[in-house]
Amino acid sequence: MLTILMYVGYVLTSFGVLFLLFGALGILRMPDVYNRMQAGTKATTLGAVGTIMGVGLINPEWFFKTLIIALFILLSNPISSHALARGSYRSGIKMWQKDDIDAYKKALEENKDTEESDEAA
Repeated sequence: MLTILMYVGYVLTSFGVLFLLFGALGILRMPDVYNRMQAGTKATTLGAVGTIMGVGLINPEWFFKTLIIALFILLSNPISSHALARGSYRSGIKMWQKDDIDAYKKALEENKDTEESDEAA
């Protein structure tokens, strides 16, 4: 049973390392900060969790520690990515020229209109 967990750990670690590589390639290849952030966050979250959980399966005495680390990464990476993207947008960093849709701008305008009508009432 222990050798099966070890082999599953090796596969999971390799899977994680592969996704970390894809995340690095995505960061290099994407055209703007928002696409880079999305590619980096999604791929590196999956890669880090896979690698860390693989190490936890290879060394069973570390499993609960690696599980806590993986849960922290799963919770913190999307939140930090959202905060960075929102800060980038609000500081005026432009989107890629071929992106025609700016859904966040529309949402901000609708929210602003709602706040103005609430103040008038």
